[in-house]
Amino acid sequence: MASQSQKKTPRAGFAALIGRPNVGKSTLLNALTGEKIAIVSPKPQTTRNRILGVVTRPEGQVAFIDTPGIHQAKGELNRYMVEAAISAAEEVDLVLFLIEPPQGETLDVTPGNRAILERLQKVGKPTFLVINKIDSIPKAKLLPLIALYGQEFPFAEVVPISAREKDGVEHLFQVVLGHLPEGEPIFAEDMLTDQQERVLVAEYIREQVLRHCRQEIPYSTAVLVDVFDESEREPRPGTPPGQLGGLIRIAASIYVERDSQKAILIGKQGQMLKLIGTDARKSVQRLLGAHVYLDLRVRVEARWSERAAGLRKLGYE
Repeated sequence: MASQSQKKTPRAGFAALIGRPNVGKSTLLNALTGEKIAIVSPKPQTTRNRILGVVTRPEGQVAFIDTPGIHQAKGELNRYMVEAAISAAEEVDLVLFLIEPPQGETLDVTPGNRAILERLQKVGKPTFLVINKIDSIPKAKLLPLIALYGQEFPFAEVVPISAREKDGVEHLFQVVLGHLPEGEPIFAEDMLTDQQERVLVAEYIREQVLRHCRQEIPYSTAVLVDVFDESEREPRPGTPPGQLGGLIRIAASIYVERDSQKAILIGKQGQMLKLIGTDARKSVQRLLGAHVYLDLRVRVEARWSERAAGLRKLGYE
């Protein structure tokens, strides 16, 4: 049996997930934490804010920060998202730069990824190359891809994974932990995220807008929770363990930029809004472990994504 003096000193620190839209950063955060902290959608630019996910083990603690995808920023909202990602890279101990394999026959470093690497050179933090979605390419292409990116940037580590399949995710955690400074946990051991429940609820609602609406609607949408009434949250005596108990009343506003978008979001005879509400309520109930009454309203805030005042009003500060 190992003596107390032989035990490894725990490590703790911050790691930022950085990359282009839709490379799987949010899927990876959820896989690392084992919980749905970040919403996921096949549509690009789903993540708008930095999201903290904390993984605590006996050997140490890693605070992962999911960031918006870095893209060509046009408009106030897009500039806000890119700045949120870059500033996160400047504040952490370690950067995880996520890419996905090219879909065509040609292996290359895309202009978008090259631009991110140029920004990361200036940041100067130790950086991992994390190749996600390795289940989508032949293994023979992996080594040439690693060599190609290795010519562009002095990566501290290269870790191939499939976040969706959870392949290589545990290995990634251990490698990240090994590069962090020795120290005691930064957050309480039972802390999973700094996201408040009402913020997660708003994101779960927006996830269903992304899922059900097409065209420009998702990118013109923001959600604010107006009422979060927990006065009836405690389950009634005798409620079986594992079953939903109690009731939480939630009212939320879905903001769009034009009346025409409002009409699409509500749908004929309110059917689209009802569908969004039904699916959002199921997700929120699983999150909160209680029955949920969800009241959704659609409101117009003209050109909110283009105005600094609009961003502040809808929680993007």
